[in-house]
Amino acid sequence: MKSVNIKDLQPGMELARTVMNDDLVVILSENTMLTKAHITRLGFLNIPSVYIKDEYELSPNYQSVMAMFSRSNAFASEYHEVVREVENIFRATGSNGTIPMPKTSDLVRSSLTPMSKQSGALDYLYELNHMADDLYNHSLRVAIMSGVIGKWLHMKTSEINDLVLAGFLHDIGKTQFPERLQSRKVETMKGDDFEAYMRHTVDGAALLEKAGMPERICLVAAEHHECNDGSGFPKNLKGDEISKFAKIVAIADLYDNVTTEREGYVRQTPFTAIAKITEQMYTKLDPEISVVILKRIKDVFLGSTVVLNNGLTGKIVNYPHDFAEHPLVEIDKDNVINLNDYKAIKIVEYNPK
Repeated sequence: MKSVNIKDLQPGMELARTVMNDDLVVILSENTMLTKAHITRLGFLNIPSVYIKDEYELSPNYQSVMAMFSRSNAFASEYHEVVREVENIFRATGSNGTIPMPKTSDLVRSSLTPMSKQSGALDYLYELNHMADDLYNHSLRVAIMSGVIGKWLHMKTSEINDLVLAGFLHDIGKTQFPERLQSRKVETMKGDDFEAYMRHTVDGAALLEKAGMPERICLVAAEHHECNDGSGFPKNLKGDEISKFAKIVAIADLYDNVTTEREGYVRQTPFTAIAKITEQMYTKLDPEISVVILKRIKDVFLGSTVVLNNGLTGKIVNYPHDFAEHPLVEIDKDNVINLNDYKAIKIVEYNPK
């Protein structure tokens, strides 16, 4: 173990000690493998140096792997391997109407939950450019995001595992869609087709009940389109009538829909997703869960480099208050833009390559 000045850090180095701020809040955990975004964040928080594992603490096999792949590339590689298994699970469910639960549970426990607990998981997901918006990829990303939220809410490990499983299977009812609707966008559906779309919540809950899943997992499939103000479907539930897991997965679902490139839509940045959550936190979304998510996700993006639609490049330095939709962007030491005051100025790129 050795102390390394922040200026000498390189992506791929591994932390030997947890990094905390003056309030004893964990910034990065021990064993985190640093990315460029991590190093930028440490610099922004004025951390002078950190303890890094030296070559004697790292196995030769690990060293060779890290020489070939950065942490984000390793995450992306695992993601692409996992999505093949996801497709097989959903295709099997569509074919015979039965979820292969042993295979599904093992995938969640061995891959998806650990992926959601990785420091930098949101950065890694966003780095997967041109992410497909099909059922398999969407379900995988919502599962990982749900696990991240569970961690922020200080849930127990067993709860997080169930939450990731629920997020993964929240749209399983769509496997029962007629073939002609499989590739249709919900925005284009009308009449009977839209009624069939809304039934995916009921069909999903029925599939999970048939598989013997716990009630809180079944309720996520049934309720993830319900809204806190009663404007959702299929039962127009409101407030405490909606299960906590369903409320969490609904926010993960919203985040993924905003930040994923979809046909007919411009891919948005995480900051647009933050603005959406802020906008809906007292209407469609649960306010208590939203407050925690907004606080933690805003901390994640502090110090990040962004490009504005006016061509300027800057750094996220703060949010003017807890419920501000948009951040303060420092262009240089004499020029800080409060995006809440200039609604025409938007972030169009996050951590540009």
